[in-house]
Order: sequence, then C-alpha cells, then structure tokens
Amino acid sequence: MLAGMASDIAQQVLRTDVAGMPLEWIDYREAVRLYHAEQVAYDCGTRLYTVFGGFRSFDGRRSKIDVNSIIATHGTSQSLSKNRDKYVPPLNNRTLFKRDANICLYCAMRFPTRDLTRDHITPISQGGRDRWNNVATACRRCNNFKGGRTPEQASMELIAVPFTPTYAEYIYLKGRRVLADQMQYLLAHIPRSSPLHARLTDHLFSGKDVIDTHFHD
Repeated sequence: MLAGMASDIAQQVLRTDVAGMPLEWIDYREAVRLYHAEQVAYDCGTRLYTVFGGFRSFDGRRSKIDVNSIIATHGTSQSLSKNRDKYVPPLNNRTLFKRDANICLYCAMRFPTRDLTRDHITPISQGGRDRWNNVATACRRCNNFKGGRTPEQASMELIAVPFTPTYAEYIYLKGRRVLADQMQYLLAHIPRSSPLHARLTDHLFSGKDVIDTHFHD
C-alpha cells in the first residue's frame, strides 16, 4: 500500500552518491528497494510518499518506508568524479530540444516536440559533426529554409550559442517532472556560466513547485 504527500507515484526520485554527486532518476520501486536494502546513506528534500508493508510479528506494528525526493546511496562514483569535466552525454533529440527549451534557435519561437528538428549548424555535407556544439533545435520551416547551408550562407542568425551539457545538466534534462527541491539541488552542480543555470534560477524565483521538462507532442 502506498500513500503520502504526493499521490502521483510516477514522480521520480533523484539518486546521488554519498558525496552528493547526482547520479540518476529512479522510480519509487527502486527507491523502496534501496531503502529496504539499507543502501540509503541519507535523504533530503521533501517526503514524496510512504510505502506500507506487512505487520511485524513481535509488536504487531505495520512496517513502512518513507521515500524522499532526493536520496544518497552508499559508495562514491570515483570514475565519474575524476572524469566529470570531460563527460560528454549522448546526443538525442529529446534532450537537445529540452536543452533549448523547445525554442527554435533561428526564429526564436517555441514549438511542440513533433514540430522540431535537429539542425547541424555546419552541415554534415560541409564537414560538420553530429555533436552538441554543432546542433541546434530548429522548427521544420527554418530547417527547410536553411537546407544544406551554414547560417551565414543562408543569412540566418542563431539566437543562442549551442553548448554541451555537463553531467548534472544532463541529469536535469532527462528528468520528466523536476520538483523545486530537486531543481535547487541540481542547480548547485550546474556552472553559473551555463544558460541552464540562469533558466532554472529564474524558475525557482518564480515560486513554482515543479517544472515539467517533458514537452508534450
């Protein structure tokens, strides 16, 4: 039986290592497993829900596990800690579009995911690579107009400079529905110079409790 402050059990939990490094998003089942296996070193944030188990034979009381929005598990990710500055996340359209807030970087308008495309700023045909720093979110109209040209050749201008997300930024971009406390936690691991830092800071100051990073079709 499950109950708690949030009735939506689809809410993801942010898992970190014991040093506080964000690692991944997990569902409530995996969170409960980690609590039950005593792998949770500490937790923070808000209580999401309480999972009730069976009744204990020695005192007749019902077992329960409170699941928080952020949990730290035992152990550290030494390889990640050593290589996080060199980490390059896998490139896919969903996280690319989230990086750019579903805004076409040419016409500056926001679109549903189904109306967006991945544009190679320097086209592959001209030696461009399929890398974060060479791709931009573009609406179909702008991408069709640009074709196989560079922005300069097409007399188009980018409204923002594409960037490669850090590991913490990539964790944020993968989150479906990020709570304010989770966002604030991730914000501490995102460089102040990052466009995402400014976006999340603005959102936190807006007073909203949650940001949905899953832009619907």
